[in-house]
Amino acid sequence: MDKIKILGIGGSLRKGSFSKGLLLEAKKLAPEHIDLEIWEDYDFPSYNPDLEVPENVKKFKNKIKEADGILFSLPEYNYSVPGFIKNAIDWASRPYGDNSFEGKAAGIMSESIGTTAGSKAQYHLRQMFVFLNIHPINKPEFMIPNATDKFDKEGNLTDGETRDKIIPYLEALVDWAKKIR
Repeated sequence: MDKIKILGIGGSLRKGSFSKGLLLEAKKLAPEHIDLEIWEDYDFPSYNPDLEVPENVKKFKNKIKEADGILFSLPEYNYSVPGFIKNAIDWASRPYGDNSFEGKAAGIMSESIGTTAGSKAQYHLRQMFVFLNIHPINKPEFMIPNATDKFDKEGNLTDGETRDKIIPYLEALVDWAKKIR
């Protein structure tokens, strides 16, 4: 069976981030037919079309293009996505006509310290997907409420019930990626 390449994009820069912890747990649990790579270098300048595309942005764009699917993992900041994720998306989708996300399958995992579980961040990300022509899986959804009860202080997932949802979610993303490619 060919390996399916998934690029994990984490939505928090915080040390001990739940978003990164969730991606690391997904990478650890990923079945052999899934190659989950986590992107870590978000040191991009603010998007400005007058700037030359930085080398790390070029690498990011290439990783997206090489992937069969994208797995976003993000918290909710002020009812939306973290600013650096929006900036990374802007860089990866520009210049016009060179959208790295074009036609990609995507999954979204979100978490929140409250009960909303990142649902508003997922909604805003899905709105961006329309223009980007990203095709998200709609079911199952993956949202973690009360994240402080499910991760330790270093950002490691400690909740078994949440852990049990990761493999089925990855498999749903793989199935979706196969259908749309």
